[in-house]
Parts: sequence; C-alpha cells; structure tokens
Amino acid sequence: MSREEQEQMRTKYYSEALRYMDNAKETLTKAGKEDGRYQDKKYVKTACGIAYNGVLIALDTYLALHGIKKTKGRKSIEYYEENISKWDKKLLNAVDEAYEILHLWGYYDGTRNARVVKDGFDTAYKIIEKIRPEQMN
Repeated sequence: MSREEQEQMRTKYYSEALRYMDNAKETLTKAGKEDGRYQDKKYVKTACGIAYNGVLIALDTYLALHGIKKTKGRKSIEYYEENISKWDKKLLNAVDEAYEILHLWGYYDGTRNARVVKDGFDTAYKIIEKIRPEQMN
C-alpha cells in the first residue's frame, strides 16, 4: 500500500471513528447524570456499544496499515490482542482497557459509574489517535 493510500485510509476511518464517538457522547447525554452516576442504564449501554464500535474501526484500520489483512466475519478480542501485540504493547493495554470498560462493563453490564465510563471514552480516543492522518497533526 502506498503512502498516499495509507493517508486516504487514515483520513476516511479516523473521521468515521470520531463520528461514532460523537454519536456515543450524544447518546450518553440522554442517560442523565446525578452524583457521579448515570440514571438510565439503557443509554449507557447503547453509548458504550457505539464507542466500542468506534474503537474497532480504529483497530481494523491500524492492523490494515500494518499489513494484516482483514478477516471475514466477527473478530474476537483475542484476534486483536494477538495481532496488536506484535506492534505496540501500549496500544495492547489500551485495547484491553477499552474492551473491559466499554464492551464488558459498559455495554453488557451497563455500569452507571460516570468516572468509569469517562475513562473508557478517554481510552477510546487514545486508540483512535493511533490512526490520525499526518495532515491533521
């Protein structure tokens, strides 16, 4: 893949991942927050699921940029861990954190702890920054 093609890919999927994060933040506002806790679990679950999908867009792009061909079908967390561990140990830690907070605690469990959800969103943004196009630096 040429450098120009890589930049086009980064630009396309970086903005797409950020769009997911914007949608997740908007959804989270519907949950209502009081004393550091969200009031409506349904919106927390939805927002965390949307944010995690933004993370997956960034991860798929990151792997494609490193020459790892996209596989068909659903990929497991082990797939991401195995492939990302070859390139970036810090990113691997962030992936594990995003998986735990956004996917498990947020999406499945519907944690209402606002600080935990914020940490998950912050981690998602760190992961998405890994594919930031050079012209945006």
